[in-house]
Amino acid sequence: MIIADTHNDLLDAIVHRPVERWVPHFRDQWLPQLHAGGVNLQVLPVFIDDLFRPEGALRRTLRMIEAAHRIAEGNPDTVELCFDGEDIDAALESNRIALVLALESAPGVGEDVELIETLYRLGVRIASLAHFGRTALADGSGEDATGSRLTRAGVAAFAEMERLGMIFDVSHLSAAGVEHVLELATRPVMATHSSARALRDHHRNLTDDQLRGIAANGGVVCVNFFAPFLHESDFRIERLIDHIEHITGVMGIRHVGLGPDFVKEVLQDVTPPCCEAQFIEGVPTDRYLPGLEGPAGLPLVVDALRQRGWPEDDIALVMGQNVLDLFRTELKRGTAS
Repeated sequence: MIIADTHNDLLDAIVHRPVERWVPHFRDQWLPQLHAGGVNLQVLPVFIDDLFRPEGALRRTLRMIEAAHRIAEGNPDTVELCFDGEDIDAALESNRIALVLALESAPGVGEDVELIETLYRLGVRIASLAHFGRTALADGSGEDATGSRLTRAGVAAFAEMERLGMIFDVSHLSAAGVEHVLELATRPVMATHSSARALRDHHRNLTDDQLRGIAANGGVVCVNFFAPFLHESDFRIERLIDHIEHITGVMGIRHVGLGPDFVKEVLQDVTPPCCEAQFIEGVPTDRYLPGLEGPAGLPLVVDALRQRGWPEDDIALVMGQNVLDLFRTELKRGTAS
């Protein structure tokens, strides 16, 4: 069974350390967790903290990309940084974890859309245009009240991504932005870490209409594990399975994956004890699904789906096969310009 995790912010934790600690920290702290969870395919988002925006965003972006390359080069027997489906298959066949770089909200790009090609040359294969707030390219879900679609630069960025062979990520995008993207898209899009708004009415989640639109587009929605986005107060794995089952019921079994967004360890690593953030977008940051605080707990999802009576083939599709199939067909090595 292939297990694919489409959102783990471990790069954020790694680059907070001195450069000489990047490779050993990944090897000692994260690799054992990925192996314990059976992870075969790991998407590494490049997320830029507010501290580095806007002036330091591009420098921080490049530093995180460099960290991913060094992690792969320093652990060649266990991981491979992959640029297309053939790379991923080669990594899996050699029993290594396939790593794929993703850009989350692109604050380092701004209106300089030509930099998307630069980042593509460096290995980025998935990208979104906004986080919770407003960027030069689009509004995030926290700005839903504005009703804003992609900006002119955002439309150009989206077209550039499609030309290069990058997958567009609608997670965090405003509702009007998601609608706009689905109007423009000629290739499948994905949500790397989003859950169902029908079960938890939070702007970070996707409505049933949005889910149907992504399915019709041929895309995949990867369910977020962050407990406050699943339920207001019941933080058990059963609520995660509810979201997986709901999204599967709306989209069909071939359009669902896992985007855990394991943040406990990352937040502990990057947030000083003196000023720990207690809430983000109105929900607490210290609530987690028991046993699913990190990647080592992923086999619990398999067990929970079996307890709900899921067939093994369907479990395999959601745990990773759907994402693998999407990446095999959509990720392009190609040549820029």
